[in-house]
Amino acid sequence: MIYKLFPIFLFFLFSFIPSEAISPNPKSIQKSIVVTLTPQRLDSKTELVYNALKSNQFALPNLESFTKALKGFYLLKEKGLVQKDILTLVDFSLSSNTKRLWVIDLATNTILYNSLVAHGRNTGEEFANSFSNAAQSFKSSLGFYTTAEVYNGKHGMSLKLDGLEKGINDNARARGVVMHAANYVSNLFIKNNKRLGRSEGCPAIPEELSKGIINTIKNKSCLFIYYPSVNFKTASKLVS
Repeated sequence: MIYKLFPIFLFFLFSFIPSEAISPNPKSIQKSIVVTLTPQRLDSKTELVYNALKSNQFALPNLESFTKALKGFYLLKEKGLVQKDILTLVDFSLSSNTKRLWVIDLATNTILYNSLVAHGRNTGEEFANSFSNAAQSFKSSLGFYTTAEVYNGKHGMSLKLDGLEKGINDNARARGVVMHAANYVSNLFIKNNKRLGRSEGCPAIPEELSKGIINTIKNKSCLFIYYPSVNFKTASKLVS
């Protein structure tokens, strides 16, 4: 008798349980996913993202510079200051004779470009070591930028940049700090001069890659120029 009544009991029991208790709310699932991606939780996930990068035979950036770049990217994306899932990382702690610029598609974890990039003439010789936000300094500026509009200037197709960190790079547009092509950013120049050529403060890139890189990163993507400076670490508010 008990076995016959048990199925009926279960039917009535589940009839009175709210459907939300049985089926998870899709909105609550979506909310939990968003929470796991907030910058505050990135510390434990950065290495996983880094290890998941598809390099297409390119060298990987250093973990430290990538970590700071990734944290800043998510903060800027959260604020609505960047719109694309494209991160450009320039590591000025490395020799200018090495490929120290990476363009990364974070939607697919794919490195799209790994390139030479110049620093300012007063920023250093082979190695960068001095930075400025001042006009006519002919120095590079560090920190986070959003990429802006494309225009044709004296270097051809060029990309305007907006610095996002007060006192560090916020004079970039007024200074005319842009991304552009330059013939002194090449292996041939390195061979003849033992170092890469230098700009007036712009992150200049090779002529043969400029159109591809600029078209990929233009219009509200994130650019981060890294250097392990104590002053920069103190001043930067995006990765603190």
